[in-house]
Amino acid sequence: MLWDASAIHGYTIRASDGGLGGVSDLLFSDDDWRIRWLVVDTGNWLPGRKVLLHPSALGQPDPALRQLPVKLTKRQVKDSPDIYTDQPVSRQIQANLYDYFGWDPAWGDSYFDIGTQPDARPYSPGSKPPRSGSGDTRLHHGDPHLRSVRAVTGYHIHATDGVIGHVEDLLVDDVTWGIKYIVVDTRNWWPGEKVLISPDLVWEIEWIDRLIALGVPREQVKTSPRYDPSKTVDRSYEERLRTHYGWSDHRH
Repeated sequence: MLWDASAIHGYTIRASDGGLGGVSDLLFSDDDWRIRWLVVDTGNWLPGRKVLLHPSALGQPDPALRQLPVKLTKRQVKDSPDIYTDQPVSRQIQANLYDYFGWDPAWGDSYFDIGTQPDARPYSPGSKPPRSGSGDTRLHHGDPHLRSVRAVTGYHIHATDGVIGHVEDLLVDDVTWGIKYIVVDTRNWWPGEKVLISPDLVWEIEWIDRLIALGVPREQVKTSPRYDPSKTVDRSYEERLRTHYGWSDHRH
């Protein structure tokens, strides 16, 4: 099943012995477009602290209660390695979490065929990505491929021949936790229409300019199947998308 990433924000995380807090962000890796971490704000339970949870520890989302069960105890989370909300999430911090919880870093290993992004900037929980002239010298200490879903929402989408809209949301598979589609709102160029773009079409993400560059022209996007958020993205719709863009079926 596909979920709007925005809908998961605010979900309560339930450990086996009580609540841990709420989801404040999702982090994905731009080299395979898969959710790698959930950022959880522990609120009054552990004031001033955020924790990272790996999708492999999660159970099935409960949309009625807006909850996500996690196969951990509150004590395990409380004693887990700290992350610092004003610093980038480094590969070392991630390795410490894998070791502490016994998580498999190869869980859900990439089935995408996406190239790495040379201009990537690391994610810092509790902060926004740098703007032009920020001069943040700490950036190289973080994992350059981690992206914040909240930060990327609203980015401009540029086709090869001009802007086509902005990122409204991301559609996430709740089994693999892979980002399957980018929901693009084209209101400033093509009023009233939304389209889905596969990460396969992304050439690069530019933090400073807050944009995602695609490798297709605007006309191809304009003539793609329309996306209706009130309807389920079914096999027939996806087949029409694949035919339109000439995608292979290996990542679906």
